[in-house]
Parts: sequence; C-alpha cells; structure tokens
Amino acid sequence: MATSGLSSDCSQCFGLCCVLLPFSASAGFGVDKAGGTPCHHLRADDGCGIHATLREDGWPGCTVFECFGAGQQVSQVTYGGVSWREQDNLAEMAAVLSVMRQLHEMLVHLDEVARRSPDPAAAAVRSEIEELTASGPEPLLLADVDDLHARVGALLGVASARVRRRWPAAVDRTRADLAGARLAGDHRGWSFRGALLLGADLTGADLADADLLGADLRGADVRGCDLSTTLFLTQPQANAALGDPATTLPDRISRPGHWRAE
Repeated sequence: MATSGLSSDCSQCFGLCCVLLPFSASAGFGVDKAGGTPCHHLRADDGCGIHATLREDGWPGCTVFECFGAGQQVSQVTYGGVSWREQDNLAEMAAVLSVMRQLHEMLVHLDEVARRSPDPAAAAVRSEIEELTASGPEPLLLADVDDLHARVGALLGVASARVRRRWPAAVDRTRADLAGARLAGDHRGWSFRGALLLGADLTGADLADADLLGADLRGADVRGCDLSTTLFLTQPQANAALGDPATTLPDRISRPGHWRAE
C-alpha cells in the first residue's frame, strides 16, 4: 500500500481534481473541460458517477491520475473542511492544489530516501515541507516551489547514487529517448531518470535498484518485471504502465486495478 496520507483518499476530498483541473479528451478524459468547471460525472456527494467503469467509458486518464493525498489535505486542512461549493475562490483553490500536489510528491520521494538511504539533510528538508503543507493558502502560494524542487532533486540524486553504487556496471540512460525500445534484460542499478519509455518493452527485465524518477512509463510493458526495489517509482507511473499478476511492485505502490483486465 502507498504511504499513509500521501495517497489519494477521495472520501476525504471534495472532488477537487474533478472540478479545479482542466482536462482534455485527447489525454484520456472523455471530453474537454476547463479548469474550475465541475466534471459532468461528479455527483452531489463528490463521488464519481462512473468510477467503476472509467476505462470502459473512455476515461483512462482518471485511472492514471494520482494527487498524492493533496486533495484531502487541501479539502480538510488548508480550507478546514469547507467545500468549493461554499466558496467563490476556485482559482485560488486550483493554485493551492497544484502546489500541494507537488509538495506531497516531494514528501513521497523523501520518505523513500528515509527508507532506502537515510540522510539527515533529506530529513530536515522533509520536515520543512511537511510544515508548509499544514499552513494556509497564502504561505502555500508564496512558497518557492522551484527552489524546493531543486533542493529535493539534489538530495534524491545523492541518495540514488548511494543505493546504485553496488552496481558498478550500471548504465546511465538519464533523459534518454527510449520510446518503443526493446529493453528486456539486466538493467540493475541503471538510471532512467526523466527517460522517455513510452511504449517500451521491459517484459521480464531485471530493474533492481533502477532509478525511475520522472520516467515516462505510459504504455510501457512491465509484465513479469520485479519493480519492488526500483527507486522513486510513483503511483501515476505504475498506473500508466502495462503490468500483469507477475509484476512485483514496491510496498508503497498499489496494484492498478486495470492490470488484471489488460
């Protein structure tokens, strides 16, 4: 299961992603929708009217999206349980949700550093970000998120290098264009940071300790792969890939429901 508090809990959210975020049919969301406009499938109780059949009904984008728990944090903490239905500040809420989602994703990665390669500097930055997530809208909107991204990115890079140094023959494919490539085989300790793995064939590949930070795994075939020790794999990346019952995921990642059907 994903880290508590850092994965979406729609029961504690006011359907913020269904209202505040823009989306398009071409990205797998069924229709084009402007930000600040409620999705027509959003019910009065903030549930989704087609949640059980999203992919069958042409909304696979919803099954890939993950807010890392930002939705419930903004709903219940930042705005104190007051729904967007009772406010007239959707633009502000959308901006706050965007910031919170980025902060929560950073927390997810820093938690992995704490598990795999503890570092006092990373722990200090994690505490700083966690404190920011508990603040009100103004501090969140004034936060220098770019600076936080840079600092966290550097810490993740150092942690990754510490973990992967046990694989001296590992190859660096950072930001490589590997779309559609056949990549079965031994990739232990490889860096695929920011790599384009769109539709890549990784069937049965050995990805022990491989760094997947920011890799585009849309349509990547990871059937039979053991991803349990990969670094910085996120729920949206898993959701976007093609797996099967033989695919092993890290404990923090939930198995996508559509994998069994595919």
